[in-house]
Amino acid sequence: MELELETQPLRGYETVLETTVFREETLESIVPDACPDIQRIVDTEARVELGSREAQEGRAEVSGTVRASVLYLPEDGGGVRKLEIALPFVCTAEGPGVRGGCTVTAVPRVVSAETRSLNPRKVLTRVEVAAEVQVLAPGQRQIACGAMSPPELGVEQLKQEEGTYGPVCTAEKPFPFADTLTIPASRPAAEELLCCRLSSECGEAKVIGSKLIFKGTVFLRLLYRAAGDEVCTAVFELPFSQIMEAPEAGEGCDVTIEVTPLSADCALAGGEGRELRAELELLAQAVLRARRPVTLLSDLYSTVYEGETEGEILPLEELVEQGVRRETVREVVETGVDVGTVCDVWVTVGRVSQSREGPRLKLEAEAEAAVLCRTAEGTLESVRRRFTVACPLELGEGCQCGWVCRVGQEVQAAPVSGGLELRFPLDFRYLAKRVRQTRVISAARLDQEQLRDRADQPSIVLRLSGTGERLWDVAKAYATTEQDICQANGLDEGDLPAGQLLLIPRKRRVEG
Repeated sequence: MELELETQPLRGYETVLETTVFREETLESIVPDACPDIQRIVDTEARVELGSREAQEGRAEVSGTVRASVLYLPEDGGGVRKLEIALPFVCTAEGPGVRGGCTVTAVPRVVSAETRSLNPRKVLTRVEVAAEVQVLAPGQRQIACGAMSPPELGVEQLKQEEGTYGPVCTAEKPFPFADTLTIPASRPAAEELLCCRLSSECGEAKVIGSKLIFKGTVFLRLLYRAAGDEVCTAVFELPFSQIMEAPEAGEGCDVTIEVTPLSADCALAGGEGRELRAELELLAQAVLRARRPVTLLSDLYSTVYEGETEGEILPLEELVEQGVRRETVREVVETGVDVGTVCDVWVTVGRVSQSREGPRLKLEAEAEAAVLCRTAEGTLESVRRRFTVACPLELGEGCQCGWVCRVGQEVQAAPVSGGLELRFPLDFRYLAKRVRQTRVISAARLDQEQLRDRADQPSIVLRLSGTGERLWDVAKAYATTEQDICQANGLDEGDLPAGQLLLIPRKRRVEG
């Protein structure tokens, strides 16, 4: 006789792929006729715009465009000029669990960018792009939480109240930002915009009803040429507040949001060089995680009939720890030249890795700092240095850790004797979890032609309880119930002290 199992749905998302992929792109470009010939390339600054994300069978593809601004000094003299170059890219991440219908989140970033002059009218630009890719597959599993049977079958059931932590909802929303910005009076007016960089921070995020409400700030950093060929920067903080649909989430979820540029256009507005128009298209990508309670039918037996069960292994994830650890780099680097003033400074994150040393998990990120400066003689130069930054975490063995590394806003560079003092923070955002493999009943059958008890067996058994033995195991072994054992021995339900002499009453049934 097949027992009918009562089931409950376990809905959510499974992370089938989480990785960072790297892609290098090169492009030869001709200097436009309106631009002067190149005497010397000073530096290349670049930003990335996200294009498409697509999940296919066995892989995910992420595309976008790198917008590079090549800063150079012209042959005819004068101040720094710019050459704008667009390099499209496609990154591919492979994973056996990826399929159509999966949700793909992607955060691309520029790892490095450089340009060399092939001749005064032709350049070769090389960029390396990293894309942090996460693929989540929606799913629903039916989990046995009980068995339906009449009392005469004598079916005893072991149920466990468990929980599993993981993604319960994904959401995304593109949104525009447009504003007229004013360069502060303390800064020189702009004659030409050279390049812009975007970064973002999300602060408050919470679910109210079926809505996800989040706030944050976009940081827009402009490099521009002022009168007298002075190179200057201006930083603008652009706050935003948005609402997106999250009907499957539920209040109390842990929210992770990444805001990524889709496009950015900044241009001077007006003739005085103090106002500029910024038009941005941004994409918010959210993953919401929560603990979902679940009741599991982990075992059953009959006190009347012989039977058998089949089980399946259910992985249950539990949150161990999540947070942000900041590691600050402070180094003095030799430049070989006397630095007069710092014009601009920025940091990019390169390759990342993690390794384990016993109970300690070490996260490592490569970072490249770039400083655009004028020497004491007035020459415009670029200085670059690479660093490896480690972040140790005390996480026990068996923990799985997903993490990203972000550059904080407090990036600074100052001239010192013989070089530059660099100071910048890296934020390691991590989520550690542990997976437990739990057995749950998937099928159960009783043989109604074979009784468990026999008339020639004793009705009462005496035995000692073993260390770590469960009352359930004893009752199952002797085809009785936990309740009967507790009543016979004056025990509280579920309590079984080790080494106690147990009086085990057996249910008797006379055949025929």
